[in-house]
Amino acid sequence: MRLALPNWQALLRTAGGKRQPATLDRRHVYILPSKAGLLFALMIVGMLIGSINYSLNMGYVLAFWLMGLGIVAMLHTWRNLAHLNVAAGKVPSVFAGENARFSLIISDQNGRARSAIGLKTDDLNTKYCNVPAYGFNEITLDELAQKRGWLKLPKVSLFTRFPLGMFHTWGYVDCDVRCLVYPHPAPYGLPLPALVQQSHAQGLHTTQGDEDFSGLRNYRLGDSMRRVDWKASAREQGLYTKEFEGQGQFAPWLDWESTPGKDVEAKLSQLTRWVLDAHAAGLAFGLHLPNATLKPASDELHFREALKALALL
Repeated sequence: MRLALPNWQALLRTAGGKRQPATLDRRHVYILPSKAGLLFALMIVGMLIGSINYSLNMGYVLAFWLMGLGIVAMLHTWRNLAHLNVAAGKVPSVFAGENARFSLIISDQNGRARSAIGLKTDDLNTKYCNVPAYGFNEITLDELAQKRGWLKLPKVSLFTRFPLGMFHTWGYVDCDVRCLVYPHPAPYGLPLPALVQQSHAQGLHTTQGDEDFSGLRNYRLGDSMRRVDWKASAREQGLYTKEFEGQGQFAPWLDWESTPGKDVEAKLSQLTRWVLDAHAAGLAFGLHLPNATLKPASDELHFREALKALALL
């Protein structure tokens, strides 16, 4: 019976940032000679051996001067990464099959400018940045969102070889940041369910009409930008939403049970397409899923809540 050996990278300390920015302090920064550094050390050893064999005083001076240069370079390489702060920025939602864009904010609070800081989650996703003293820089790392649901940013490796490239310094950061991945929408084809056939347990619902202006009310989060009274806002009278009344229109129900599809993902894909089509047409729509029911509405907040419900089913 073979015992599984742990991955050596898993044994290294990882700076976490669940409640506050992650900090690469002394316990989270590692340093080793690079290939260039090993070659440099080998050259110094050769110079010392030659100086001993031939009693070259200037050879000793040069060898020890280069050795001191290497030690100073090691210190500066370590200081270039140590005590950096890493915090998570905003992460927009995406559809399955797209790249999730994770924003990371790298900042310095020790008054040291940082140069050539690399960030990567794997060897194919590496970016570099400079961080000014007492300043910050925002870097975006892309991760392919292969399936719906929550996508967590993998452990991020920060590294540098500045200034001379003779040492490789690195540390790991876990920012506990996630991206919401919506189902991949089905291709255009099936129209929205016929309005006259929309029958649900709650009955048919109607939306407000758009025929006659009935007044203003205070703006509420999620109201359509097309109904905001921008003239009143320009007069600094506040933010108001226009209300209309009239005949209105029937609001289609997007029902899980009546949605065609061979499996769960196919049904979710078709429902996502209908949600996108209804929102693009400015229609109010309801959504009935096995675990949730959203009443008909047409605002941006309702649109996002519908996509979120589909992503987390």
